[in-house]
Amino acid sequence: MRQDTAQAVEDFPAADLDFKATPDLMTFGELARHILDAGNALTGILLDGVDDMTTPNFRETTLARYRTQLPERLDSATLASELRKSLETRSAELAAKDDDFFSGIITRFDGQRVTRLEMLQFIKEHELTHRSQMFLYLRLKGIVPATTRRRQAAQKSA
Repeated sequence: MRQDTAQAVEDFPAADLDFKATPDLMTFGELARHILDAGNALTGILLDGVDDMTTPNFRETTLARYRTQLPERLDSATLASELRKSLETRSAELAAKDDDFFSGIITRFDGQRVTRLEMLQFIKEHELTHRSQMFLYLRLKGIVPATTRRRQAAQKSA
């Protein structure tokens, strides 16, 4: 999944990272950066044992502490590289945790009580939602997403 997000960044024209489908949406670059920052922050919070995300000013205080410490604007190559690197780092950190960690109950920012595993699933779904927006932007630029290219190649070879 994350590899396809990074590939989308590499496939999108570097000069067009400020492209957005309508004025009220995030740009392609903002979507990619949001995936990077949200994924890093939310998994970092879980790994550090934060179990209540309903604290006042959670986004401005706790979440901000875990944000990726990079310049606000990144070029395509750096953004794709950071997306891949963060996946490798967080995957290794999560793989080191035991079953009790994943079954532990936390309170999400919306007040819902979930296991850490369910929160990880939420983080994945969040990324997929924004990746689908990025894929739409690719399509609007006439670019076929990597997932479709792979499926088409598999169909041709079958």
